[in-house]
Amino acid sequence: MLSQYETVFILTPVLSEDDTKKAITAYVDLLKSQGAEIVHEEHWGLKNLRYPIKKKTTGIYHLVEYKSEGKAINLLEIAFRRDENILRYLTIKLDKYAVKYNDDKRAGLVGRNKKVGLTKEKEANV
Repeated sequence: MLSQYETVFILTPVLSEDDTKKAITAYVDLLKSQGAEIVHEEHWGLKNLRYPIKKKTTGIYHLVEYKSEGKAINLLEIAFRRDENILRYLTIKLDKYAVKYNDDKRAGLVGRNKKVGLTKEKEANV
């Protein structure tokens, strides 16, 4: 049975834009080759780290949400450990509430990008 997972990984900031895209594509392709279905991807870009990691104070963040079996996670994390360009990574298994929240967030129902409906009174004033 397929479970839904979310992986966030941080790449070293010294990579060029092309190298960053190649690395991200390689990891997504690794997941797809193991039968994973990519649900959503977000590239958060260069962000400050809370504390230095390997003497770096910034990192390039990327999030991948996917449905897969557990064996794909093992292969992905082995690849992360072997890659010196990966500063940190975190994979979590999403329960039904987290899946619903992520779907609602993408639809604009919750979170920072919440779409606020205009009432008829506000529409009349606009």
